[in-house]
Amino acid sequence: MVNNISKYIILIAIVIEAVVFAVLAPQFLTVDNLINVALSIAITGILAVGMTFVILTGGIDLSIGSVLAVAGIVAAICAKSFGGIGVLLGIAAAIAVGMTTGLINGLMVSRFNVPPFVVTLAILTIARGLSFIIAERYAGSTSVSDLPPAFAFLGREKVFGLPVPVILMLAVFVVGWFLLQHTRFGRYVYAIGGNSEASFLAGVNVKSVTTWVYVLNGFLVGLAGVTLASRLGAGLANAGMQYELDVIAAVVVGGTSLSGGRGSIVLTFFGAVFIGILNNGLNLAGIDPYLQKIALGGVILIAVLADQLTKR
Repeated sequence: MVNNISKYIILIAIVIEAVVFAVLAPQFLTVDNLINVALSIAITGILAVGMTFVILTGGIDLSIGSVLAVAGIVAAICAKSFGGIGVLLGIAAAIAVGMTTGLINGLMVSRFNVPPFVVTLAILTIARGLSFIIAERYAGSTSVSDLPPAFAFLGREKVFGLPVPVILMLAVFVVGWFLLQHTRFGRYVYAIGGNSEASFLAGVNVKSVTTWVYVLNGFLVGLAGVTLASRLGAGLANAGMQYELDVIAAVVVGGTSLSGGRGSIVLTFFGAVFIGILNNGLNLAGIDPYLQKIALGGVILIAVLADQLTKR
């Protein structure tokens, strides 16, 4: 019932903001701009799927932007260094980076009971430092560029008129929806977020499921990292700055409870669309970038307040 109400609210909000921006900026409803909106939320959307799983368990991951940067740089180095198979190696290496950091996060949270906020904040700092060190040691600068043309496929090519990142995002949402709604793993994720002690007593391996949730999130961070590097044509040490803000905003605005146990991938998709339209519309309307940050923060605050009122 709550999910249905949230779905209607977010859909109404999307329609209202679309109408407002169409009035403020007539170019908003053009096909090219709508494709730009879809492309702008592709990376955020991929990350938001993993974040939804994490938040549903009652956790959080602040490290996604920094890990994304490391994954993108590693992918770029592999693509540049290993010739024909370098691109495939780069994709595999980026995903391995993401899954490794996800495993570290998951083990620290599930096995050592370290609060997710503390663990992922530490990994955020470590990974950001590593991104600059790796880039400077390899390229002598903060970016790894001059990549082979084949590396551009994930980020710049189109299939059936749609950018590959958008297709990739939609595929990730479908798989994420299936995992949550039609697998035992998905039911365990909801159960742990609702009541981890009751889940343990019911026979759920809470530690294992929680660890795998963070590994899954890391996989998607690595995938997003190589996709962003492909789109930019370089691995950048400062890539992904404040991505965690947009991603958490998309998940929370979509109705997923920060306390865990309630939410859905479909609502996260709508939340990502809402944030994408908001950012795009404010840009087209010529709103000051600093005011845009204030607007985004206000949206997050309202979404969290609505979540609290819903629980009451």
